[in-house]
Amino acid sequence: MSEIFGSDAFSPKEIAKRINNIGVAKVQLPLLSLLMLGILAGAFIGLGGLYFVLIKSDATLGFATSQVLGGVAFSLGLILVIVAGAELFTGNNLLVMAWAEGKISTVDILKNWVVVCLANFIGAVGLAVLVFLSGHNEMNNGAIAEQYIKIAIIKSSMPFWSAFFKGVLCNVLVCLAVWMAFAGRSLIDKVVAIVFPISAFVAAGFEHCIANMYIIPLAMLEQNFGSTNLAVATITWTGFFSNLVPVIMGNIIGGSLFVALVYHIIYRRNVD
Repeated sequence: MSEIFGSDAFSPKEIAKRINNIGVAKVQLPLLSLLMLGILAGAFIGLGGLYFVLIKSDATLGFATSQVLGGVAFSLGLILVIVAGAELFTGNNLLVMAWAEGKISTVDILKNWVVVCLANFIGAVGLAVLVFLSGHNEMNNGAIAEQYIKIAIIKSSMPFWSAFFKGVLCNVLVCLAVWMAFAGRSLIDKVVAIVFPISAFVAAGFEHCIANMYIIPLAMLEQNFGSTNLAVATITWTGFFSNLVPVIMGNIIGGSLFVALVYHIIYRRNVD
């Protein structure tokens, strides 16, 4: 099939088969391995968030420039997940392909999502604590710390349905990035496939639940224990979860329904 597409990349039909097989393998991972890989993924996405905020803190950049460059930088997170190996909740929404084919059960998929999401949370918040303690946010005369708080204000005060639909759009692009990364045979193939969809969702201001697990808690640490002297009522655990709930819901719909299920119908529905 690859010759038809004029490259040595896996064809979409071959990608669908690979993702199905990987989905079966993912739900069979031992619990400890799943937890550790989930913690790594949360930290990896947090590192992408760190890179993004660093660029956004530069006031000399124009809006579009800072958004696009920040998006390219944020791509580091998914590159680490795919290349170094980790379990990311939003990417694992593609498990719906194997579920729709009857290869894994509803219990299997829900268990994977719950464990991985909690592990991602631990990894993202753990990184936030380490970054805060490192003093990294004091760079650029404290502009980085202020940027975390500015971003967290927007996220924690976002209307429910705005957060939901931004979550949908985000994970359509994230799962397409994962999908295309599985088309690649080399490291460069995978990196190039990831950068454009991920930078697009970040530049567009869409919402990724795991990134928010890093950014908002770090803003809370800055507000309560940092030197920014900024106190905002919405940057609380309540504000955090008011963002996280609709974003998780949107991410699930975007990745599971609009990517995994659509490709299942196209390539796998009539496969014996």
